[in-house]
Amino acid sequence: MPDVGEGLTEAEILKWYVQPGDTVTDGQAVCEVETAKAAVELPIPYDGVVHALHFPEGATVDVGASIIAVDVAAGGGAAEPEAPHAEPQAAPEPEPEPEPEGRQPVLVGYGVARSSTKRRPRKQAAAAQAAAAPGPAAPATAAPAAAAAAIQTEMNGHGPAAAVPAPRPLAKPPVRKLAKDLGVDLTQVTPTGPDGIITREDVHAAVAPVQAPPAHVTPAAPAAPAPEPEAPAAPTAVPSGVRETRIPIKGVRKATAAAMVGSAFTAPHVTEFVTVDVTRTMRLVEELKSDKDMAGLRVNPLLLIAKALLVAIKRNPDVNASWHEADQEIVRKEYVNLGIAAATPRGLIVPNVKDAHAMTLPQLAQALAELVATAREGKTTPAAMQGGTVTITNVGVFGVDTGTPILNPGESAILAVGAIKPQPWVHKGKVKPRQVTTLALSFDHRLVDGELGSKVLADVAAILERPKRLITWA
Repeated sequence: MPDVGEGLTEAEILKWYVQPGDTVTDGQAVCEVETAKAAVELPIPYDGVVHALHFPEGATVDVGASIIAVDVAAGGGAAEPEAPHAEPQAAPEPEPEPEPEGRQPVLVGYGVARSSTKRRPRKQAAAAQAAAAPGPAAPATAAPAAAAAAIQTEMNGHGPAAAVPAPRPLAKPPVRKLAKDLGVDLTQVTPTGPDGIITREDVHAAVAPVQAPPAHVTPAAPAAPAPEPEAPAAPTAVPSGVRETRIPIKGVRKATAAAMVGSAFTAPHVTEFVTVDVTRTMRLVEELKSDKDMAGLRVNPLLLIAKALLVAIKRNPDVNASWHEADQEIVRKEYVNLGIAAATPRGLIVPNVKDAHAMTLPQLAQALAELVATAREGKTTPAAMQGGTVTITNVGVFGVDTGTPILNPGESAILAVGAIKPQPWVHKGKVKPRQVTTLALSFDHRLVDGELGSKVLADVAAILERPKRLITWA
């Protein structure tokens, strides 16, 4: 199980795409795993035949554990590795049993300590044995020994120069998948990451001159949610008479629980409320839907609410900060990564729009649409959920008036938006039906005083009441 680069310690195998006996090629996705809150497809970095799957679907696996064994053919059919398999067993007495592991390449060919510590001695012993066999048996064993050295070299990334092919480019599974989708040959990409690792930016830089936005990514998206509808359907299959059902705490639920407990018992929460007439905002939403500059974009109240919050933060920048306990510092962010709480088949996730403060209204609409679509497809990456500064949660879509939201860990404020409903309202001295909603702002009272929190909430409400302030205040 590789580390996808987010400091994870375990992942759950959601789905296997291959079975023992299937032929796999370098870069082919062999399984889908859930790391914290993101679903990631893992490609295999070898050509060969699947020998065994070490864990079933639904199993939680520690990073570094071997999850799949592949017979790597040195020159031809998949059965060829069996010949060198028998040879090393006869000579190195200390290691007759571990030899089958030599035929089990890990999913990522670098960075897993178990592979490097156990396989290198066998490779060196096999090379020494081949060099020390000049007798009559040498012609019969030369080819198997060379094949064994080639296999070990391919799996460990080391070995004699004569038997080693060109070194494989270093890239993490999501980057390999991206390169495959975009048709980029990783051997032709110049790495800029630490230790010569190819990053996503490197792949995009390689494809930018010759290719438009990657349309090949979307066909893979429907594959992720495929197994998910079965989870909500499980309660319907409970036999009659069963009074309790125990559900393992893992994946999204485990990550969400840890984050919420950590936030609730670390940051002192304060929540303030305001009820506001948003009739003019709703009219503006309808007008923008027919605006040529917004053609093809989804325009809804959330878009203008997000823009209103961004303007309020610009007017009150101290709210966009975080508490750094170790250094005893308040870190004010000069950028806004706007989080949007999204309910998905896997549970609640909070991806964020990077540098939302610098976006125009059409750009923000496009970013929000992509964020929501990716979340619903279950394809949100861990990186998309990191680095948020403030969050919006739209509980109004469930018909709820308001709530007291818990802060996303590391953030100082979260805005809850209630349902927008027609209600009697005093307008210009008369009671009239108006579109009304209730906003709730929770903030970290360690760094956001009541005055500051009240100003932010009041500014958001004032903009939604008179949306022309988006222009005058921005």
